[in-house]
Amino acid sequence: MFQSISQCLNSSTSTLFHARQAHAHFLKFDLFSNTQLTTSLLTLYSHYLPFPQLSIILSSLPQPTIFSFSSIVHALARSHHFHHVLGAFSHMGSRGLVPDSYLLPSAIKACAILKALKPGRQVHGFAAVSGFGSDSILVSSLVHMYLKCNRIEDAQKLFDSMSERDVIGWSAMIAGYSRLGLVDRAKELFSEMRKEGVEPNLVSWNGMIAGFGNAGSYVEAGMLFREMISEGFLPDGSTVSCVLPGVGNLEDVLMGEQVHGYAIKRGLESDNFVLSALLDMYGRCGCTSEMSRVFDEIDQTEIGSLNAFLTGLSRNGLVDTALEVFKKFKAREMELNVVTWTSIIASCVQNGKDMEALELFRDMQADGVEPNAVTIPSLIPACGNISALTHGKEIHCFSLRKGIFDDVYVGSALIDMYAKCGRIQLSRHCFDVMPSRNLVSWHAVMSGYAMHGKAKETIEMFHMMLQTDLKPDPVTFTCVLSACSQNGLTEEGWNYFNSMSKEYDVKPQMEHYACMVTLLSRVGKLEEAYSIIKEMSFEPDACVWGALLSSCRVHHNLSLGEIAAEKLFVLEPNNPGNYILLSNIYASKGMWDEENRIRDMMKSKGLRKNPGCSWIEIGRRVHTLLSGDKSHPQMKEILEKSDKLSIEIKKSGYLPMTKSVLQDVEEQDKEQILCAHSEKLAVVLGLINTSPGQPLQVIKNLRICDDCHGVIKVISKLEDREIFVRDTNRFHHFKDGACSCGDFW
Repeated sequence: MFQSISQCLNSSTSTLFHARQAHAHFLKFDLFSNTQLTTSLLTLYSHYLPFPQLSIILSSLPQPTIFSFSSIVHALARSHHFHHVLGAFSHMGSRGLVPDSYLLPSAIKACAILKALKPGRQVHGFAAVSGFGSDSILVSSLVHMYLKCNRIEDAQKLFDSMSERDVIGWSAMIAGYSRLGLVDRAKELFSEMRKEGVEPNLVSWNGMIAGFGNAGSYVEAGMLFREMISEGFLPDGSTVSCVLPGVGNLEDVLMGEQVHGYAIKRGLESDNFVLSALLDMYGRCGCTSEMSRVFDEIDQTEIGSLNAFLTGLSRNGLVDTALEVFKKFKAREMELNVVTWTSIIASCVQNGKDMEALELFRDMQADGVEPNAVTIPSLIPACGNISALTHGKEIHCFSLRKGIFDDVYVGSALIDMYAKCGRIQLSRHCFDVMPSRNLVSWHAVMSGYAMHGKAKETIEMFHMMLQTDLKPDPVTFTCVLSACSQNGLTEEGWNYFNSMSKEYDVKPQMEHYACMVTLLSRVGKLEEAYSIIKEMSFEPDACVWGALLSSCRVHHNLSLGEIAAEKLFVLEPNNPGNYILLSNIYASKGMWDEENRIRDMMKSKGLRKNPGCSWIEIGRRVHTLLSGDKSHPQMKEILEKSDKLSIEIKKSGYLPMTKSVLQDVEEQDKEQILCAHSEKLAVVLGLINTSPGQPLQVIKNLRICDDCHGVIKVISKLEDREIFVRDTNRFHHFKDGACSCGDFW
């Protein structure tokens, strides 16, 4: 009988059914005293049952032994169930059993992988008092555990106490210092190792190169790669795949090509990790043709290489190509993973294809691929970009159902999305319920308030953040200064700008000067804004000059407008917006010859004005309307409703602001041009397709014009609607004939 049960338990074809059948025999014939059979039973059970059920079986044993637990611990460790490994050790202690030097390394390894420092210290303490403190294997395991938990000082103390230090221990310590970016200390240890007569091996070099790369010490990683070769060591696929990301981040294509050549010479070009690293490197260096050549030469495309290629295409703005490649491999029924889907979704969002991103998200779920905490924050900006509030709420619900809302980046993305969809209260609610917050979270809510022109709330959030352990960075001050500029708070703006370097050790950057130029320009202090530009310690970019030119158009300042425009024509020769702004200044002053000269310049360069475009979400569909375009299927109804509204608006005493039309045409023609502005069309489309009283949300790709602003104020009162309009500058919340901006924008 013993032999048949033993065969049943140890057969490679044994299943959970066999384990339960054998367990029944154990109970019937009281076989638990047989240590070997009991150990085999528990080992078989550990392949099929979760630890809570194994724990119940262990508890039922009359006299469990160290061997009973050993079989379970080793089986759990092989299955990577490290939480349960620690659970088994806890259960062992409760039964009065003491782990030996063979079991303790398993517990230490579990602590290392889980980065569980507290249990790790407890195991260390137990080992010390139990007389295992001098066991070289155990001490080596503890060193690795402390390194994984980023406790480099504790690891160093243990390492120094070791009587015999082999190349594995040295390599681990060197890699630990490298990973933390402590380049000099890592090099010192490398030298000490050799002085003690221990020669580095491939693992030593790879650990150092990988550590430097992870810590951002890309130059040192590259130098180490060269040094390795010069000393006669032959880098393997792991070495090459570790050094290439740093080369890509440095955008050093020459070295990248040299590493690529070395990989070919050593026959490593078919290594999947090397291929992925090469694709990533060429993508980061902007060498899309070389990247495509590497990809096309792959015999059998592996998912990692496909993901790296899609990311590289996206990084270089080739989203259409990325979509084609994605669809091609999907049609081949290649098993695309969550990284592939997330990569193509992020690519679409980053390149203005927000509707496509939302469609891909639906396809992803239909294909049975589970979105994760990286997919969701990659997708959510699409909802904010086109103000797709319904879709955004659905994704919010999805994150709650899947338990990933607590992820700080998911929560931060939702804060930003609700703010961009005009729901600043929901944005703040998401912030308030976050279990933990980082700078991204604070910046999201602060920029949301700034976008809505709520400077007081932005500044309050800034001071709340200062009460935490977080320190303000350049983005923090961009949020605060932006809020000041939206509300004309010049004194407060100057105070925060001056306090950046004096109180918070944050050096003003380009975007901070742009905010100050915008702030001063909007209140008419154009000369003061120009003085700031002239006093900048570095060359102003297009953002700074663009802020000045835009305000020159508002305040009709020709002299400064011409100076700013000339700078912009050099910095951004193919940006039609700069030519339009200058031509509008000329037009506002009736200088039609100059206005025509600028228009001719645009024609000679093949530039055209970007058409006004607005989006509005109605139900689950986002509608796009272009200024002057009559292709929308409901255009007849839109125009009929517009005519009726025009009559009511004029009856209310409002007259069209034809001065907004900077063209040399008759007044009647100017009125017709104003009626065709995209934001007006979008608002009217919303009125005829939604229930009375339902809020409307519109996004405009350009700054809202004076006339549209005035007309929508009147419509909000006539139709008793809340209307949210987000233009390139800020949010306008229209209600009862007034706007949240107080007519300052």
